[in-house]
Amino acid sequence: MKKRPNATPSGPAGHSRQAFQGGTYSLMLTAAVLALLIVLNLLVSALPTNLTQYDISSTKLYSITSNTKVVVNALKEDVTIYWVVQNGKEDDVIEKLLDKYDTLSDHIKIKKKNPDIYPTFTQKYTSDEVANNSLIVECGDRNRYIAYSDIYVTSGSAYSGYSGTTSFDGEGAITSAIDYVVNSEQPKMYILNGHGEAELSTTFSNQLTKENIETEEFSLLTTNEVPDDADFVLINAPSSDISEEEKNMLENYFDNGGKLLVMAGPGESGDLPNLYSLLSDYGVKSDNGVVVDTDHDHYAFQAPYILMPTIESSNITDPLLDESYYAIVPIARGLEVGNTDKDVNVTSLLTTSDEAYSKAAGYNLTTYDKEDGDTDGPFALGVDITQDENDGQMIWYASSYLVDDTYNSYSSGANLDLVMNSISSLVGQRDAGSIRSKSLQYNYLTISDSTSSILKLVMIGVFPIVYLAVGIAIVVKRRRANEAN
Repeated sequence: MKKRPNATPSGPAGHSRQAFQGGTYSLMLTAAVLALLIVLNLLVSALPTNLTQYDISSTKLYSITSNTKVVVNALKEDVTIYWVVQNGKEDDVIEKLLDKYDTLSDHIKIKKKNPDIYPTFTQKYTSDEVANNSLIVECGDRNRYIAYSDIYVTSGSAYSGYSGTTSFDGEGAITSAIDYVVNSEQPKMYILNGHGEAELSTTFSNQLTKENIETEEFSLLTTNEVPDDADFVLINAPSSDISEEEKNMLENYFDNGGKLLVMAGPGESGDLPNLYSLLSDYGVKSDNGVVVDTDHDHYAFQAPYILMPTIESSNITDPLLDESYYAIVPIARGLEVGNTDKDVNVTSLLTTSDEAYSKAAGYNLTTYDKEDGDTDGPFALGVDITQDENDGQMIWYASSYLVDDTYNSYSSGANLDLVMNSISSLVGQRDAGSIRSKSLQYNYLTISDSTSSILKLVMIGVFPIVYLAVGIAIVVKRRRANEAN
C-alpha cells in the first residue's frame, strides 16, 4: 500500500520553517502587548486627575472637604478663577487644588493669566502688587482677589524672632471667595460699642472676612432698637456696664427672635450687673470672681486660672470633640445653670471640674488656695440659650480673652473654631464656613529636574526596549533549539 506523504516537510528545512513561524508569532504578540500598553498609558493620561491621583498626605493637603463640595455642587452661575502666574513659576499644590475645583463642576472655569502677557489684567480687581500664584475669583460683577500671602499662612514667635510658612489655606480662601461672588447677601454682624469694648483680634477679624461675615459697629445709646438687618449682635469684652435701657432693648431683641454672642469675663474695674442680668433672667447665675481649677487636667501653663474646660457635646462643640481639640479659657467667670420660668433651653458648652472654685478677690487674687468667701464649683464657662417659641438664641462665653490671638494660638486655633461654630449656629449652619487651613509640617519627597528626566527616560524608553529585547532573545533561543533538533 502506498504511503501518504507527510503534510509537513521533515529535515532541517522543515524545522527552520516551523521555528521561523513560531518566532514571528512571538514577535507579533510582543509588539501587540507593547502597543496595548502604550494605548492604555495614553488613555489613563487623558483621564481627569481626580481619578488617577490619590491624596495620601497626613493632612489631606490635596483633598477637598465636604463643605466645598456642597458649595460647588449648588452653583447655578458660572464662576471663573483666574490664576495669575508666570510660565514656569506655577505652585504645584495650588495647581492640583485648582484641578480639583475644575473637575467638581462645569460651572467653574480655571484661566491662567501670565502677567508678562497681560501686565494690566489685575488692575481692575486690586491696586495691590500681585505676586505669582495669586488668584481672582469672579462671577458676574462680583469678584474677590486672593493674595498668595493669604493662601500660605505664616506664623512666628515674638520671642525667637522666627517666622515661617506653617499651613496652606487655599481651599478655605477659594471656597469662601466662591460663596462671596455668587451670593450678594451675606450675614451681617453688629458690634455693640460705647462701653470700652475690646477691639477684635486680627485673627478673628480675618476669619470673619474669610467667611463673608459683614461687620458694623453700633450704639444702643443713639438708637431705640437693634437694627433690623442684624443677623446677630456681638458684645465683645466690655470694660463698663450697659445701662438699664440698653439691657431692656437687648432682652426685647432676644425675646423676639434675635441672636446674641457675648464674650465677657470678670471686670478689671468692677462688676457688670446689668449685662449679666441678661443671663440671670434665663436661669443662669454669674459669680463675680475669677475661676481657678485645681484639677491638673483642667488648667494649662501651671496657672489654674488659664482653664482647659471639659467640652460638652452639642452641635457647636462636636466638631472640636471629633478632632480632639482643647479650648483654653483664661480669666473666666463662673456660670451656674439653674431653673427658670422662661420658655428657654439652656445648654452648657464648656464646664470646669468639680475641684474648681471662684476666687472672690477676682483680679486681686494673691493665692490659688481656697479662702473664705470663695464659691465652690463646678461651673459652666459657656452656655447656649435658645427660645422655644421663636428662633431667639444667646451664646455666652465667660471670658473676654477667648479669641485673643495669643490664647487662640495656644489652643491651636480651637478657640477661634469654637467661636466661629457659634456664629454658624446663630446665622444658620453655613456650608462655606470653618474650613481649617492644612498644616505643612511634614517632609516632602523632592527630586531634581535631572533626576525627573532620567526617571521619565527609564519609564518611557528603557523599559519598553528591554521588554522588546527579551522577546527577541526568547524567539532566537527557540529558533536555535528547533534548528538543533
